[in-house]
Amino acid sequence: MTLSFSFFFTSIMLGVGLAMDAFSVSLANGLNEPCMKTPRMGLMAGIFAAFQFAMPMIGWVCVSTIADYFKAFEKFIPWIALALLGYIGGKMLYEGIKGCDECECKESVALGALMVQGIATSIDALSVGFTIAHYNLAEALLSCLLIGVVTFFICFAGLAIGKKAGTKLAGKAGILGGCILIFIGLEIFITSWF
Repeated sequence: MTLSFSFFFTSIMLGVGLAMDAFSVSLANGLNEPCMKTPRMGLMAGIFAAFQFAMPMIGWVCVSTIADYFKAFEKFIPWIALALLGYIGGKMLYEGIKGCDECECKESVALGALMVQGIATSIDALSVGFTIAHYNLAEALLSCLLIGVVTFFICFAGLAIGKKAGTKLAGKAGILGGCILIFIGLEIFITSWF
């Protein structure tokens, strides 16, 4: 395959499609942490981008080597996403209801929770490895890199929008953010059956 307009367009559109869950989670994180500084926003968006880069690449490797095992694992992806996002969303919801006015400007999402969010929102991207299975290694890397870059910018925008709205919503932002995460988990789970 040659690097054509179609290759770049397809990779960018895959990036946009795959980044929607990460965008929603970024929005929730921005709502939950309205005092977030730009470097932290970059770190969060970077983590989501790294997972969105890595998962399709892992899928590509699996298709190239252990495809049968990957197909058996694929049915568990919605359950894993539901459990991870449900847990984090439930925790945000609980903390929002419990109230924490004095800790409004502290870092709400720890690095471990952010990693879990990254895995939960990108685990479905493993399947993209099947769609790019015909690419050689260089093409697969470039495609996954484009997916990661697109995800970075989309997530950064989600954080900025959520942060702006979070400032206006004050104490109720954590509740809204938790509900969004739980909804995303349910959406991934439900749409996997159709």
